[in-house]
Order: sequence, then structure tokens, then C-alpha cells
Amino acid sequence: QVQFMESGGGTVRPGGSLRLSCQVTGMQGIVFALNDMEWYRQAPGKDRELVASITHGHARDYADFVKGRFVVSRDNLEHSVHLQMNYLRPEDTAVYYCHGRRVVGDTQYDFWGQGTQVTVSS
Repeated sequence: QVQFMESGGGTVRPGGSLRLSCQVTGMQGIVFALNDMEWYRQAPGKDRELVASITHGHARDYADFVKGRFVVSRDNLEHSVHLQMNYLRPEDTAVYYCHGRRVVGDTQYDFWGQGTQVTVSS
């Protein structure tokens, strides 16, 4: 059974840092390497939004609101993806979700983690 498990959330003061991790289990290494991986977040009362992505080819992209502050990375040997979050702001408060996506022919496979809470507050 494939599982995506986020960790690393918590409460931090404005300007602080957190490093989120997403550990993937139940997936063969070559399959994980073919997944495009993304981090989303959802704040109370708001839609889920894309924060950062890293493709199977290691191309990175970021939402404008985190550019210059967040860094996404992946470790295909460890089947994990990480989100280093620096200079955190109160508006970064949200549940952060790890998402994996892979297209095989006409079929798209999507996997989600259960989320990890990030709270930025003084």
C-alpha cells in the first residue's frame, strides 16, 4: 500500500524556519523517481493552493508568495521530498500536504499525504 507521510510541522515565530518532509512508502524506487512531487497548503476557510513542485527531472517551481523563502528538494534514494521554509510569515499558517503525480499513458495517478500543521505566530 502506497503511503505519503508528512512530518516536520509545528509552531514557529515570524521569521523562523521549518523543514517539512514527506516520506513515501510502498512504492518501488523507480516508480517514485518518476513521480512529480508537489507541496500544497490549505489555510482555514481557503482553497488548497500549490506551494512548490519538483518534477521527476528535478525542475523546481514555486508560487510567487514563497519565492526566495522556500526551497523544495527530493531524495529518490530515500523516497522522500522536503520543503525548507525560511522567513516564515503568519500568512504561511496552514496545513501542508505532500502530493505525488505520475502519468502513465492516459492514466494519471495521484497520491496525497494526510497533512502537517504549520503555525506561524508570535
